[in-house]
Amino acid sequence: MPAAFDDLWIGQVASIGAGVISQEDLAAFCKTYAPTWDLKDGIPDALIFTLWSRLETEASQGWPQTKRLAVDALRWSRNPPPGELLRGRLTVMGKDAVGDTKGVVIAQHDLLDEAGRLVFSCLTRSVFQRLPIAKPPLD
Repeated sequence: MPAAFDDLWIGQVASIGAGVISQEDLAAFCKTYAPTWDLKDGIPDALIFTLWSRLETEASQGWPQTKRLAVDALRWSRNPPPGELLRGRLTVMGKDAVGDTKGVVIAQHDLLDEAGRLVFSCLTRSVFQRLPIAKPPLD
């Protein structure tokens, strides 16, 4: 999806990658950060958020995104078992030009399980660079 603000369109969907949280990852995370979590209950919300954050950070490395303004409307739908492949996607929900050099993009991010069911979603607002506008030469 690396594209300047002006190349993005509302409704555009892009993959932000996929990842698996192993039983070992789950046990290590819970030992340190969620000692009361029952491992039989699947992956805890905080670890799901951590996976989304890693996928989104890695995916956006080549994007002309200059700043993350907000992560809002976090929603967890289910706690999948460890070992399940979770796929991330981004959907452009809105965009607003802010001058000639930048614009704000509002996007919904989803993590889906192997059956395509929603595991996690959130909304983000980010600043993207705009394409330079060609100006006519001065005579």
